[in-house]
Amino acid sequence: MRLPGAPAVSPDGTIAVVPVSRLEFAADSYTSQLWLVRTDGGAEPTQLTHGWHDSAPRISPDGRWLAFLRATKAVGSRAGGPKAEHDSAPQLCVMPLAGGEPRRLTDLPLGAGTPAWSPDSARLAFSARVPQDGRYGTGKTDDGETVGADGEPPRRITRYFYRVDGLGFLLDRPAHLHVADLDGTVTQLTDGELGHGDPDWSPDGRTLAFVSERHDTRGDDFASDVCVMPAGGGEIRVLTDTTYSAGLCRWAADGRSVVFTANLAGEGRVDPVIRNESLWSVPVEGGTARQLLDAEAYTLAAPGGDIAATGRGVLFTNEHRGAVQLLRVPYDGGTPEIVVDGPRQVAGFSEAADGTLVTTIAGPADWGEVYAGDTRLTGFSAGVTALEQVELTATAPDGYPVHGWVVRPAGDGPHPVLLMIHGGPFAQYGWRLFDEAQVYAGAGYAVVYGNPRGSSGYGEAHGRAVRGNVGEVSARDLLALLDAALEAGDLDGDRVGVLGGSHGGFMTTWLAGRHGDRFKAAVSERAVNAIDSFQGSSDIGWLFADSLYGANGGSFEQQSPLTYAGKIEIPVLIIHSEHDWRCPVEQAQRLFVALKRRGTPVELLLFPGEGHELSRSGRPSHRVARFDAILEWFGRHV
Repeated sequence: MRLPGAPAVSPDGTIAVVPVSRLEFAADSYTSQLWLVRTDGGAEPTQLTHGWHDSAPRISPDGRWLAFLRATKAVGSRAGGPKAEHDSAPQLCVMPLAGGEPRRLTDLPLGAGTPAWSPDSARLAFSARVPQDGRYGTGKTDDGETVGADGEPPRRITRYFYRVDGLGFLLDRPAHLHVADLDGTVTQLTDGELGHGDPDWSPDGRTLAFVSERHDTRGDDFASDVCVMPAGGGEIRVLTDTTYSAGLCRWAADGRSVVFTANLAGEGRVDPVIRNESLWSVPVEGGTARQLLDAEAYTLAAPGGDIAATGRGVLFTNEHRGAVQLLRVPYDGGTPEIVVDGPRQVAGFSEAADGTLVTTIAGPADWGEVYAGDTRLTGFSAGVTALEQVELTATAPDGYPVHGWVVRPAGDGPHPVLLMIHGGPFAQYGWRLFDEAQVYAGAGYAVVYGNPRGSSGYGEAHGRAVRGNVGEVSARDLLALLDAALEAGDLDGDRVGVLGGSHGGFMTTWLAGRHGDRFKAAVSERAVNAIDSFQGSSDIGWLFADSLYGANGGSFEQQSPLTYAGKIEIPVLIIHSEHDWRCPVEQAQRLFVALKRRGTPVELLLFPGEGHELSRSGRPSHRVARFDAILEWFGRHV
């Protein structure tokens, strides 16, 4: 798999730079380099950098410089040797776009964030986490040795939101704004306990816009604001009214407003679950924010969605029925123009000053390619053979349409079937090559998957329909999708397994307990099984549990799959990661013990050193071991 990321295009539109990542099995890690692509298609792409992990390319407005992030390979990352715990933190580098050696501009303890060029091409703004003294490798013993994490002082926690899965603790390493000059001078603009992220320069280069949480109840709610400050440091002004959970912000082309993505933080600022992330605009000199997109119909793609403010409107990646479109939204909030559409997903984009649009697009038969307009410029997926993704529409018992797909193995069948359920629940399966579906279909299973109510990409009402009754509403749609797929004569309805992760694991355990007669076996992965303990143990449980399961008078006990564990008769494989903070490992342990005590066939596969994202970004060796275990389980029981 070679996976191209978001491109950066030169101001004259003639070249683009794109990061391309891949799994490096010898090092049990990931590597990424930058490639140069000619937008006229007149030459083959060429590899521009040769670092271990180069990412986030940004070309300067004058077209002379390329900035990017570089992480170096960890000691021990070699074939046959032990895998070191981490590669180095990414640091900001710059090199001449015409060719030459990169220069490193930063040496920050926890690395630098994605850079943004100033309009005069002289400076770069970025956000970087700054450790408290004595933490994250900054502490020293009397002998001058670095104090390890286990030797640091205790953390005093007073707010709900103090940690996040995949990152760690937040309260002792706030994100601060920095500006780097091309000579390597780095100035930290903000300090203190508050966080600051996603900086963007005003068109005149005098002011930075960014997102921050500056209200008194920060950390006890999910609100954040769009702010501005002088580019050289100084007074911070908050532009929004702390009713939003703001994400990305960009200056409008005329410099009079800032456009930003956000969903409403909801009642008490703790009810943001299953809300579309819409596009808004707020005047810089003061005034009320205005919504530019209908929140019911449009939502920023996740993960990896982006926006860009151009002279002709705001480019916005939008989820739509499994696709990711690219829209151009007028600044006055009129009807958006669909720039890229169809059964595929826009994974990144960049527009030159002359209007040349370069995109990275993934489809059902490739991992992603780079395009200039409609012209494909790369062949990173050359040689990939994909089994066909066939669209399927079912009808739920109440007449509601349920959208999904089937990927069949080669041969005539009848094929055993796997019903695969995504996480979220406010997420979408989509029109793109998907390793999970391809692996299982390649092993001989017909894979059925889709976007029942609760999913994103079909309007906010479609998602919010499950609040307060998640299991029952989702199950009706999922079983309808399965039944529609089984109408085909080449699928074997007597040999069906079910699997999923996170919310998909929740629904897998739920279906095993409430509809176990439909399945031969289950694989429940990184699941929420018991909402009561999830509320206190998860990094987001303090708001997520009430906002999703407790909405509309919902009962934690009635909605917890663990409540129905006594009815599970089919074999269950439970997969979990030791360092999962989103759905903590106690969720797996409670289910394992409950099933083991009653004699249900159950096994627990526990991965060390991994968090919630194992199946997407865990060590390559662990991802392979996970696939092997799932295929062995279904091979044994289905």
